[in-house]
Amino acid sequence: MSFIRNGIFLLILAGATHIGIFFLNPDFSGTVQKEVRIVEGASFKSVADLLTERQLITNSIYFRLLGQWHGKDQKIKPGLYTFHAAMRPIDILDLLVLGKISQKEITIREGQSSREIAKILYQAGLGYEEDFLIATRDPILLHELGIGAESLEGYLFPDTYFIAEGASSEDIIKQMVNRFKSRFNPLLEKTEVLSELSQREIVILASMIDKETSESSERPIISAVFHNRLRQGMRLQSDPTVIFGLPDFNGNLTRKDLVTPSSYNTYLIPGLPPGPIGNPGEAALSAAMAPADVEYLYFVSKNNGTHYFSKTLEEHNAAVNKYQRNLS
Repeated sequence: MSFIRNGIFLLILAGATHIGIFFLNPDFSGTVQKEVRIVEGASFKSVADLLTERQLITNSIYFRLLGQWHGKDQKIKPGLYTFHAAMRPIDILDLLVLGKISQKEITIREGQSSREIAKILYQAGLGYEEDFLIATRDPILLHELGIGAESLEGYLFPDTYFIAEGASSEDIIKQMVNRFKSRFNPLLEKTEVLSELSQREIVILASMIDKETSESSERPIISAVFHNRLRQGMRLQSDPTVIFGLPDFNGNLTRKDLVTPSSYNTYLIPGLPPGPIGNPGEAALSAAMAPADVEYLYFVSKNNGTHYFSKTLEEHNAAVNKYQRNLS
């Protein structure tokens, strides 16, 4: 008798389930999108009730039967999902099992700082700026990621990311740092790294290169200028490093700023600054490791996105006079 009862139940379940596939949608022709957040540890019943409440299905019981029939009622994944009102219950169920949660596309440009990245994430609705910045300085997270520094500035790789809505700052940071490692480590393996620079110093120098130019052909040349100056014991005199060290930079770099003491003011300190001033891309990292074979020691902006390079101070001063001092 028990066998017969079970068989009858399964037949009823199958019929109800497949009927439900066609009749659970409040509006099968609808195009409205609705967001639903499934919390960690939510029961399948609570999920079905929530979908009913959001008017994505009409009957919680039928949806639960559907999940049990397909053996998926214990396999749903938490997260923020976006559903169309016209979706069939079986399609909704499949998304919940596959974990196809809502994602936002963000693009980080080469050279952008952690503070700039935090703002981009905030504007995209991916957390708060201060929470992200605090996480970039979290010693536990730094240790977990194997970064021997006080901050993750320099290791948040610039790229396009698809980030799940509701992702924590820590999760976003891990994604960016792992992307950095996947690009940086192969460069180390195939490039003859100059012995005078450590891996940390390569990242610092690369961040300076990206801040100095966005012109791909110039990166190895600017790298060479910095390498040449370092070898000769000259100050690097990089404006972007000064700007990074200013707490309230208003967009106008002054002569006073150039003589304002700061650990990042390379007009005053010898060698490289103590840390990266942005997050360099692959091209800048490669340029930092493989500078051009040139003897330049100076460069000045030509105000068109490119620079004029010089070997002597006399030539450089003439270029400054031509391209900078005659500006109205």
